[in-house]
Amino acid sequence: MDMNFKPVQADDIEALTPFFCRRPNKACDSVVLDSFLWRDYYNVQFAIRDGKAVQWLMEEGGVKHSAMPVCEEQDLPHYFYEMVDYFNQVLRQPFKIYLADEEAVDYLHLRESSDFEVTEQEDLKDYLYDGDAMRTLSGKKLHKKKNHLNAFLKEYEGRYEYRRLSCADRGEVWSFLDTWREEKGEVVESHLDYEVEGIHAILNHCCQLQVRMSGVYIDGRLQAFTIGSYNPFENMAVIHIEKANAAVRGLYQFINQQFLIHEFPDAVLVNREDDLGQEGLRKAKMSYNPCGFARKYLVLQKNFKG
Repeated sequence: MDMNFKPVQADDIEALTPFFCRRPNKACDSVVLDSFLWRDYYNVQFAIRDGKAVQWLMEEGGVKHSAMPVCEEQDLPHYFYEMVDYFNQVLRQPFKIYLADEEAVDYLHLRESSDFEVTEQEDLKDYLYDGDAMRTLSGKKLHKKKNHLNAFLKEYEGRYEYRRLSCADRGEVWSFLDTWREEKGEVVESHLDYEVEGIHAILNHCCQLQVRMSGVYIDGRLQAFTIGSYNPFENMAVIHIEKANAAVRGLYQFINQQFLIHEFPDAVLVNREDDLGQEGLRKAKMSYNPCGFARKYLVLQKNFKG
């Protein structure tokens, strides 16, 4: 069984995009950009099957694993078990999926199956928010966010500019990102440098990737930027990257709100990805009053006899 897996490159995005957003899935990897952003971290490879599905082969810590096939819902069983066979017959190892979305796990009845062990990856669930609430910041639960936003608007009146970014702005984004990364110091999360590399790759190929990017300038200098995608099946904005000068009060609230207003004005849901089990990120994401979570699971084949 030869699937002809190959590494994900920018030139592949156009071919991969039509397979995405064709079934229920509220996770951040329901859009194609997420696979490109983390392609080096997970050594992401893909194979297109029968013109109907995308299969994945990844590796972390020397251990190969997969992800849910990207296809229409009715085709999930076929391509899921095709990949099980590939792991068993070709790789000679038990099948493993990281970050399986809850909708697929339920559709395949994996939790009821005696062939698989399904474990929720609690620290990797994505935070979901009501789009209207995030655009207006109205209501008691978001009152503190609105106060921070108003403080920014007042203090920097006449000095700030919200602007849609393009490939031509990559130099300014790189400069800001370098400063942001330096401020994090040497003792940082293991994924951070891979994220920075992924952002650089996006900026190098943003025209091919069809990303939505915006920034905020203060006194003519870039002080925040954000990158997002859209899942039309779920009418959901996915915020992949959001970086800002933390010393500027209300800047995060401002770019968060303005990006949704300008780029995703009708999105019902906003996915702001996971907190990676970091207490500071968890507190920040919970403070925006999520309306739900996109839960993810580790799926591991049991009783494999190689």
